[in-house]
Amino acid sequence: MNQAADKLDNLAINTIRMLAVDMVEKANSGHPGMPLGAAPLAYAVFSRFLRHNPANPDWPDRDRFILSAGHGSAMLYAVLHLSGYDLSLEDLQNFRQWGSKTAGHPEYGLCPGVEATTGPLGQGFAMGVGMALAERFLAQCFNRDGLEVVNHYTYAIVSDGDLMEGVTSEAASLAGTLGLGKLIYLYDDNHISIEGPTDLTFTEDVGTRFEAYDWQVLTVDDGNDLAAIVAAVEAARAEKARPSLIKVRTHIGFGSPKVDMPSAHGEPLGAEALAQTRRALGWPDESFHVPARVRAKMGEARQRGQQQEDRWRKLMDDYRRRHPELAEAFYRQMAGELPADYDALVPELGPGDGPLATRAASGKVLGALAQKVGNLIGGSADLAPSNKTMIEGSPDVRPGQAPGGRNIHFGVREHAMGAMINGMALHGGVYPYGGTFLVFADYLRPALRLAALMQTHAIFIFTHDSLGVGEDGPTHQPVEQVASLRAIPGFKVMRPADAGETAACWRLALTGSGPCALVLTRQKLPVLDPAQYPVASGPARGAYVLSDCQGPPRLLLLATGSEVALALEAQAALAEQGVAARVVSMPCWELFAAQDQAYRDTVLPPEVTARLGIEAGVSLGWRRWVGDGGDVIAVDRFGASAPGGVVLAEYGFNLDNVLSRALALLG
Repeated sequence: MNQAADKLDNLAINTIRMLAVDMVEKANSGHPGMPLGAAPLAYAVFSRFLRHNPANPDWPDRDRFILSAGHGSAMLYAVLHLSGYDLSLEDLQNFRQWGSKTAGHPEYGLCPGVEATTGPLGQGFAMGVGMALAERFLAQCFNRDGLEVVNHYTYAIVSDGDLMEGVTSEAASLAGTLGLGKLIYLYDDNHISIEGPTDLTFTEDVGTRFEAYDWQVLTVDDGNDLAAIVAAVEAARAEKARPSLIKVRTHIGFGSPKVDMPSAHGEPLGAEALAQTRRALGWPDESFHVPARVRAKMGEARQRGQQQEDRWRKLMDDYRRRHPELAEAFYRQMAGELPADYDALVPELGPGDGPLATRAASGKVLGALAQKVGNLIGGSADLAPSNKTMIEGSPDVRPGQAPGGRNIHFGVREHAMGAMINGMALHGGVYPYGGTFLVFADYLRPALRLAALMQTHAIFIFTHDSLGVGEDGPTHQPVEQVASLRAIPGFKVMRPADAGETAACWRLALTGSGPCALVLTRQKLPVLDPAQYPVASGPARGAYVLSDCQGPPRLLLLATGSEVALALEAQAALAEQGVAARVVSMPCWELFAAQDQAYRDTVLPPEVTARLGIEAGVSLGWRRWVGDGGDVIAVDRFGASAPGGVVLAEYGFNLDNVLSRALALLG
């Protein structure tokens, strides 16, 4: 490297630093310390290694880059702007302002070039593991005869805070177990957190820890030594069998008077410190200054990226000629399209197939779908036999196993599983799912929230959904979880009543957009006759009239999941007493709420105020549907250890209680 090139590299790094500092200063909000210290890491990746096309951020075979330490967003925006993405200098100047592309933390879908929403520490780390897993799966499925149409890396910059989070330990352990060799993380090892030096709380040997996870660990002693950083990334790329962690010793707030101080982390430098920083870095007293040489140098990414994409498209042309069916499948999968006959093998179950737990019905539907949908891939947090999430006939996802395996053994790692599923969905080309018991949804809630925020096409399977779990007792009997999931904006919660509704909900999960949860029973339920009940079509609108009465109804029985069978039983008993009752199945409140008022009124006539909701969970949220004059049979306390049927009966989920409460509503 000649001296002129070194100077230009240093000038570019300082441009990134000062653009980030200026963004924070203008907004009077943000995190200048990390960009000042870690800018050489971002510059090394973007200028030397990252295969990306700023003119086409969605190019399928691009490398993925994640800023897991999302508080350093200003650094990422500076790099994206200088690289030629559709991110103007004005966008940078509007950092953290209303309507800006440059949000306080990187947001997927808002700013071009942002591959994942990050900020909650550890989530980006784990999503990157999911992206690397998706890349390897697709490479195994599609690469042929030296035509490597899927061949890219996943990079991330991670922080001390990332590595403290438990989700990172889970994800790192699994990444090492799976041997994800195209996963490269640069660790911004600056020794500072908000409260002070990291040795207040974080004295472990990170390198030894990651070596124990079976990662390659590389060390760069000086975070300003660009050549050493580049050499470390090259060594990481050469390692094919293990993911790599590159420890880079940086200094938060480098160049400022707040260097190595916690105060550099999350507040503007201030006018005086900013002036000193400019002088220390030899920078002009001009906000948002970009030297022409730097803009030209970093802007080369557009031409370089277009050339890389053009070469890939020529490769795809050759691939299409030699493997036309595979090429068609590849483009269809990357576009998120299902085969025309994706559900042709899904069985239509009837009363003769029951009683059947909806978790068991889900397993049957999943197996049938997987035969047609070859990119349906997932598993469970060590509960596959209980969750019914195994794809029969498919190999496991493991190093050295048959390629194209679709059964992922996540281990007892719900937190990482949720984030990895998000990462796989963000990568594209796959339909990822993951399962655990509903009560453990709390363990992966941060990932569920991000799934909704990003609207990833992620499927979460939660079984053992109520007091029906039985003898395992209140620690394993979810009561508040369904309501808490319903509280997440943009997240669909589907609790089917039987096998037919389960199949319908699976179709909605695959064909819809955004994330969803399938909430399923452990206990067996009657299988409704699809010739008598509209279980196949009704769930598409969230709630529907499952069983109507002769003439106008006097009473509405509203139920979800396992309680729908009880509502039907009550309807029949009420009919014997001359009470006309309608049973409404409500498998997905979110879809029902999205319907027009006219449809909602046909299902829940406004004039019928006698309404009884029945659900084996907390009553929170039911008032919306039953109104002020209605009632709810619910569970507003924790469960108990006893056979499931006994617990349900003792908590009022029995015919006598339903009839008593229903008749009370009628006076």
